[in-house]
Amino acid sequence: MTATPVRGLAVYDGSGIDGGLYRTVVRWADAAPHWFNRLVEVWSLLGLTLFALLMLAAWWRARAAAPRVMARVLVSPLVVLVAYAVNSGFKGLVEEVRPCAQLRVRDTLETCPGTGDWSFPSNHTVVAFAAAAALWFADRRLGAVAAVAAVLMGASRVWVGVHYPHDVLAGALVGLLVAVPLGLAAGGLGPLVARARTGPLRPLLGAGPAGVAAGDRRPVGARRD
Repeated sequence: MTATPVRGLAVYDGSGIDGGLYRTVVRWADAAPHWFNRLVEVWSLLGLTLFALLMLAAWWRARAAAPRVMARVLVSPLVVLVAYAVNSGFKGLVEEVRPCAQLRVRDTLETCPGTGDWSFPSNHTVVAFAAAAALWFADRRLGAVAAVAAVLMGASRVWVGVHYPHDVLAGALVGLLVAVPLGLAAGGLGPLVARARTGPLRPLLGAGPAGVAAGDRRPVGARRD
């Protein structure tokens, strides 16, 4: 197997920020029980599926909710895609080498990505936090579950050895900065949902609650005055 060129490791070295903390977490992972590490590996690899399932559950619950709520649910996948695209731009600008490659760490739980698969910010964390924020504006209960899952996803990316802690923190910030304004703005599409509910899309969008206007701003699970 060909060694990674030194030139590739000179693109950007993020180890000076929190490389020590990264090494500490990797040592913790190395000393952790096998069953726990296996659980973290599976979560880090497949955990984003949970956010898709939460969006599906939010859609189902929103069928009986105000049009603004359904609008926010329907837009939530697009919010995640926008956040991912923005983050991909940051990755290309910074070109930070993965910590497992920069620090020559062997035997990380997840195979160290090759040169060109940049580390900053963490894509998994961006997607998780963007999904959580988008869900929060539509359904408080599901949004709270997604928020906890987002934190666990970010932590898992450091634990498996493929990201610095600052990659995860930056990913959370990018996800929130993109998702919060878009999630709020999506409520403005409520009147479109209200009209669509009177047509052939009614079985998919639901009838909504009786006596709730299209402009009702309350998400599912929010307290009423």
